[in-house]
Order: sequence, then C-alpha cells, then structure tokens
Amino acid sequence: MSAPDTGDLVERIRDALRIIIDPELGSNVVDLGLIYDIEALEGGVVRVTMTTTVKGCPATAFLKEAVQNCVWYVPGVEYAEVRLTYEPPWTPDRMAAATA
Repeated sequence: MSAPDTGDLVERIRDALRIIIDPELGSNVVDLGLIYDIEALEGGVVRVTMTTTVKGCPATAFLKEAVQNCVWYVPGVEYAEVRLTYEPPWTPDRMAAATA
C-alpha cells in the first residue's frame, strides 16, 4: 500500500482555505499570510498553524472556526486541528504580492 501524497493534500487544503475572507481586510487568509503551516499527518490528521493580524483581533474565533470547518471538508481529511500562534507576529510582509 503506498503512502498518501501529503504534498497534494496540503495544496488542496491551501486552495480550499482561500475561500475564507478576513472580514476586516477583505482578502483571503492564505494570501494575507495568516496561515503559517499546514501539516498532513498519518491517518488523515491535519494540523494548521495560523495567526491573526493582531492579538485580540475580534475576528479570531470566527477565523479559527472557519479554517477548521473548511479543512474538514477537504477529501482525505479525517481530523482537523487548528493552532493559533503569535510567534512570529504577523506583519504585512507576509502578504502575497498580489494582495499587498
């Protein structure tokens, strides 16, 4: 039995996350650079590490829940865990060139 292509799964997750729009900035969480890491682990477990533009952002709970729900719907995902971090802090330098 061959191992699943985790790189393909990560890319499908990254593409899916582009539907989540930060309500304050009006761009998606991927292009804003809010998604720091996506790990596809064994058994369909996915861990997403993300941040918000500022600590105490009023949209934090919305964004974290939206990311988790979005990841759950990607075929091949059995469990989605979203971790929030502020290290390193987000800066506009993390934004994709098309968004900046």
